[in-house]
Amino acid sequence: MTDPILIEIVEGTLASVEKEVETAIARTARSPMIRDAHDFRAGIHDRKMRKLTGRSYSALVQPVVRDFPIETMKPGDVYFHNDVYLSEGGIGHLPDLCVTVPVFHRDEVVAFVQAFGHHDDIGGAVPGSMPSHARSAFEEGLMVPPIKLWDQGVPNEAALRIMTRNSRMPDSLAGDLDAECSACLMGARRLGELFDRYGRDEVEACFDAIIGKTTETFRRELLSKIPEGTYVWEDYAEHDGVDEPRLHTQRITLTVDHAADAPLTIDFTGTSPQAKGPINHAGDYADGVFLKKWLAPILRNLADTPERMAELDVNEGVVPLIKMVFPEKGTLLTPVFPAPTNARTFVILRLLGVLAGVLAKATGGRMPADQETIRYTGVYGTDAGGQPYLMREVLGGGSGGRWYADGEDTIHVVPDSRNIPVEFAEARWPFRVERLGLACDSGGPGMFRGGLGYDKHIRMLRDASYMSIADRSILSCWGVNGGLAGRPFRVEIAGKEMEGLVDDHPVQAGETIRIRTTGGGGWGSPYDRDPRAVAADVRDGKVSIAGALGDYGVVLDGDRIDEQGTAELRARLRPPADRFFDRGPGYPKLSGGRTFAEVDEL
Repeated sequence: MTDPILIEIVEGTLASVEKEVETAIARTARSPMIRDAHDFRAGIHDRKMRKLTGRSYSALVQPVVRDFPIETMKPGDVYFHNDVYLSEGGIGHLPDLCVTVPVFHRDEVVAFVQAFGHHDDIGGAVPGSMPSHARSAFEEGLMVPPIKLWDQGVPNEAALRIMTRNSRMPDSLAGDLDAECSACLMGARRLGELFDRYGRDEVEACFDAIIGKTTETFRRELLSKIPEGTYVWEDYAEHDGVDEPRLHTQRITLTVDHAADAPLTIDFTGTSPQAKGPINHAGDYADGVFLKKWLAPILRNLADTPERMAELDVNEGVVPLIKMVFPEKGTLLTPVFPAPTNARTFVILRLLGVLAGVLAKATGGRMPADQETIRYTGVYGTDAGGQPYLMREVLGGGSGGRWYADGEDTIHVVPDSRNIPVEFAEARWPFRVERLGLACDSGGPGMFRGGLGYDKHIRMLRDASYMSIADRSILSCWGVNGGLAGRPFRVEIAGKEMEGLVDDHPVQAGETIRIRTTGGGGWGSPYDRDPRAVAADVRDGKVSIAGALGDYGVVLDGDRIDEQGTAELRARLRPPADRFFDRGPGYPKLSGGRTFAEVDEL
């Protein structure tokens, strides 16, 4: 039996090394997306390519080992790739660049340290390498299959020169790659010291124990709470940048069998055909191992308490618990090269909500309502010195209301990511941020309200071009168990409403870009919300007086709650029966007038 104290030491060392790698990258990278917005993450994998750390998701080691057998690797080697279709499902779009470093003990590979993140520009048709109207991967930027970027400590200058030559931001790209390579090499040395101290057999036994603990914890504490049976639900992306807006279906059929080796079967049959535009995600590789780890954090919502939920990591231990069934090639999740993928967040992030929705059906609503999804907004042009610039930001939004609490405001799906500080932005780029606050009334009404999105106003000081990769501009984050949908994403420039997918809308000096990000869905009937909580939201500027009246049926007289008026109004407003899901007013626009989908019925 492995020493439990040593297991704790090894587990803590892995977390420490992962954090040290990420800290080194953040302190030494050049691009705002990596250094300031923190749109990157590190991961540690063992020799069997199993992910050991669980604080965040990461890419996969499989494509590197596939092309460079372990026995050929040498100390000081650094591997690089960003090719979506040759990444075994670990890379979603070309701006996500991945660096992998093998860890050695007595001249043998014993583990891997990896970092990947979203970089400013890797070429392609538009600045930022995310052309919203792309019809082919060849429009999206430079594709690099797994290569050896450093050979025994010596950088491959030719490869680095090719990559930076293809980037509109070559200095930032070079600085970011140097930071990531150096940080992963440092992490590999730290892990090597762990093996030197305790020995390979003991450390690898601890790896097995760490992964096994996750498997058993998820099986015992989480999966046991899902009743056996088969459940179906679906949600949609709303546009692909090429065709007119329509419903692009992502469907999950969940089968629960606690006696099976893999208690959960997730079947994606019924997912729409691959899109012409860039919202596809190549997920059907390596038996869906990346998607299993990507979706598994949703299961943590089944924990007994929020505190216990926060303690549960997602590492390779979740993989044997889930079986995935993919449809034939040619769907949103099984696209055929060279289908474009740069806006694959519309699919891969929507799947988090689809799994939450199907679990809500299975558990009687004991899951949160829908949360915000990633959207990229930004501007580009030339500064006063004639130099090109690119400002792109991942603004968060509201998370869904939960069975025990309101959703969180302005959260970011990417772990540890953040908005770009106003002071930094104004010092670097030719605009002024005139407002950065919460979007009033954006959270979905409910007994537990959805979290609020951002309300951000940017006034341009020089002519520029606006860009956006965003969904939820028509369809809202859905409410559950009687809760209502949140407000959708919205951008106005000089009073004109923008679509969610924009490459190059001109913005004149002096014009203002007004951005309101999505609010999370509500949980439970808004007419069951404590009127005192509604009054507090009004005082805090989170809900307007009109919203309190119309959305919650709460009558306010200044700071005082009119209890009799509230009771009478709620009795008039309360529907005879609550819908389990509320998709918001945008859904009928794309569904032919239907207000709910067939799969919404319990």
